[in-house]
Amino acid sequence: MDSTTVTAAPGGAFLLGPGEAAFSLEDLSDEQRQSYQTAMRFLDEEVLPAVDEYETKPPGLGRKLLRQCGELGLLSMLTPEKYGGLEMDLTSQLLVAEAMGRYSSFSVTYGAHSGIGTLPLALFGTEQQKERYLPRLASGEWMAAYCLSEPQAGSDALACRTRAELSADGSHYTLNGQKMWISNGGWADFFTVFAKVDGEKFTAFLVEKSYEGVRPGAEERKMGIHGSSTTAIYLDNVRVPVENVLGEIGRGHIIAFNILNLGRLKLGASCAGGAKQTISEAVAYAKQRVAFGQPIANFGAIRHKLAEMAVKTFVTESIVYRTGGLIDALWSQVSWADADAAPRMLAALEEYAVECAVAKVVGSEAMDFVADEAVQIHGGYGYHQDYAVERLYRDSRINRIFEGTNEINRLLTVSMLLKRAGQGRLPLMGAVTELMGRIMQGDFSSPRTEGPLRRERDIVERVRKVTVLSMGLAYQRFGRSLEQEQEINLLLAEMILTLYGMDSAVLRAGKLMAAGREEPAASLARVIAEDGLAATARAAEVVLAASVEGGKLEEYSGVLRRLARLQPADTIGPRRTIAARLLEAGRYVV
Repeated sequence: MDSTTVTAAPGGAFLLGPGEAAFSLEDLSDEQRQSYQTAMRFLDEEVLPAVDEYETKPPGLGRKLLRQCGELGLLSMLTPEKYGGLEMDLTSQLLVAEAMGRYSSFSVTYGAHSGIGTLPLALFGTEQQKERYLPRLASGEWMAAYCLSEPQAGSDALACRTRAELSADGSHYTLNGQKMWISNGGWADFFTVFAKVDGEKFTAFLVEKSYEGVRPGAEERKMGIHGSSTTAIYLDNVRVPVENVLGEIGRGHIIAFNILNLGRLKLGASCAGGAKQTISEAVAYAKQRVAFGQPIANFGAIRHKLAEMAVKTFVTESIVYRTGGLIDALWSQVSWADADAAPRMLAALEEYAVECAVAKVVGSEAMDFVADEAVQIHGGYGYHQDYAVERLYRDSRINRIFEGTNEINRLLTVSMLLKRAGQGRLPLMGAVTELMGRIMQGDFSSPRTEGPLRRERDIVERVRKVTVLSMGLAYQRFGRSLEQEQEINLLLAEMILTLYGMDSAVLRAGKLMAAGREEPAASLARVIAEDGLAATARAAEVVLAASVEGGKLEEYSGVLRRLARLQPADTIGPRRTIAARLLEAGRYVV
C-alpha cells in the first residue's frame, strides 16, 4: 500500500462502520522516506546546533535557513514543476512537517512560509501571479506570511475590519487596517492579506513588503517560540494593483478556510515530531537521573508517564498519516496541468476537513501533555532554561491556539458532521435510525471479529455505537438549535476525537502485528481501546442526562451501559511493556 492507492472513504465515514486498511507510517514509499530523511538531516546538521542562537532572533538566520530549505527542495513540494516546484504528495509534506516539529521556532518559520504562505498562491493564483512570485517562494529568495487574524477578529475571521477600496480608475485597491499575530511578520517579503472590499466582500490580496504603507510592528514578547518572528502588520493606504487580487472578489473565505484545513493537518504532524523529540529528552534524563539509589527510569510512576507519552504520540501519528493517505488518494487523480486542478485539490481538503481538525486538536494536546510530563520527569531541573524541556514546554502551548483554537475546532467537528448529514453527504441519521431500531429489538451485538486484536476491534465498534447514539439523542432533543449547546457539542466532539483516534490506532496496530511486530503494537492497542471506551462512556452519560428527560433517562442509561459493556481490564501491564521499549531504544519507537 502507498498513499496513492488508499481507498478514499468519504469524510466522516469512520463514524458509520469499520474502516478499511488505513495508510500509516509503515506504508511509506522509498521517495517518501527520502523526503523525511532529508528534512531530519537538515534539522540535525543545520538547525538543532543553532537553537540557542536562533532563540535570540539574530538578523538573517531565519532567512538563511529558509534558503537552505529551498536548495533542498523542502519549500517547493506543493509547487508546480513549471514554477520550480516538485509536485510531491501530501504525505511527503507531512513527513517534512513532522521533522521540522523537532524545533518549534523554526517549524513556525518554515510552516508559515511553505504552507499557508505559499499554498493560496499555488492553488488560486493566476498564471501571471504564479510566474511572478512562486519561483521566489520556492527557492527561499522571498519569505511569505499569511495575514488573516486581527485584534478584533481571531476565531471569527469574517469579522475583519481591514478595508479595500477600488480606485476611481479601477487600477488598484487601497488597503487600510491592521493584522495581528502574523508569523514571519517581521521578516516576510510577501503577504497574503485578507480584507473587505466595500466593507463587506471578504477578499484575498497579494501584497509585497516593498509597497508603500506596509509596515511590520515590533516583535511580540511571547511565552514561547522565541526564535520565530511574530508581529502586527499595519496597512496604511497601501496601493495594491488589481492584478494582485487572489481568487474572486468576495470569495476570500474559500481560500482562508480551505487553507486552514491543510494547516491543521500539518500542525498535527509537526506536533508528532515535537512529541518524539520531547520523549527522547525525557527518556535520556530518566535513565541517568539517580534517586533512592537507582535511576528514576526504574520506578513505575515514571514508566507510567513515559508510556502515556508514547500512547498519545502513537494516536497522533495514526490520525495524521491516515488522513494524509485519504487526501493523497484523491490528489493522486489530479495533475497540476489539469484546468480544474485547484478546485479538485481543495475539494479533497474540504472532504476531510473534520479529520484535519481532529488531527490538529489531538496532536496539539498530545504535544502539550508530553511536554508537561517531560518537565515533571525532570523535576526542578525541568524548570531551568539549561534543559531543553523548559523550552519545549513553553513552545508547545501555542499549538492549541494556532490554526483555530481547539475549542473552535471541536465545535466545528460536530457542526460539520451534522451539516453533511443534513446535506445527504453522510448517512449519519440513517445510522442513528438503524441503531435505534436494533436497540428497540434488544439487539446490542457488534459485528463478530476474529484474529489479532479481537477485543480491541470490538471495543472500537462499541465506541462507534455509543457515539452515534449520543449524537442522535442530542439532535432529537435540540434539533437545529444543538449548535447553540456548546457544552454538549464539546462532549460529542471528545467522543468523535476518541473514536477516530482509536479506529486509526487499532487499524495500524493490527497491521504492525500482521508484519510480525507484536510489541509494543498489542500493548498500545490495548491501552488506547480500554481508555477510550471508559472516556467515551463517561462523556455519553453527561450528554444523555442533558438530552433525555423523565422515565426515558433511566431507560437510555441502561441502553448505554449495555452498548458500552465496561469490564475490568489490565492496562498497567501493557503500559509497562510500552515504557520498557522506550527505555531500551532510548527514544520513541513502535
